[in-house]
Amino acid sequence: MTKNLAIGDPAPDFELPTDQGQVSLAGLKGQVAIVYFYPKDDTGGCTNQAKAFTAALPDLEALGAIVIGVSKDSLASHAKFRAKHELGVVLASDKDSDVIERFGAWVEKSMYGRTYMGIDRSTWLIDREGVLRAIWRKVKVPGHVEAVLSAVKSLGV
Repeated sequence: MTKNLAIGDPAPDFELPTDQGQVSLAGLKGQVAIVYFYPKDDTGGCTNQAKAFTAALPDLEALGAIVIGVSKDSLASHAKFRAKHELGVVLASDKDSDVIERFGAWVEKSMYGRTYMGIDRSTWLIDREGVLRAIWRKVKVPGHVEAVLSAVKSLGV
């Protein structure tokens, strides 16, 4: 069982394949990383979230930030999702849920009286030194990217 991560903790180490290569925490040192976990490519909320982050990329990149979306979907699914919606965010595949679990984003969910394990739509702001600086859980998409952008700005450039 993963311990509950808190602001100020080191971010869990990770290395994941993306539809455009590999991404790792070590490779991001010196950059601000926004890692968000989402349930499924090309579904309503997940599409809106990816499009909102893509729209905010110019502002986020100007602050030295990179945005990485993580789900259990395959690299082929990510590539199709990116192309269909012209997404600019990095899309990483965690098919075994290893990184999702290390961040504590693999949770028990409930729908229509049925409980099951799934991905908590959550976002993690990691500073240039690999330390967690903000955590959003059970994310509602409207207004979320603006809150993340504000938190990145508060880190200073």
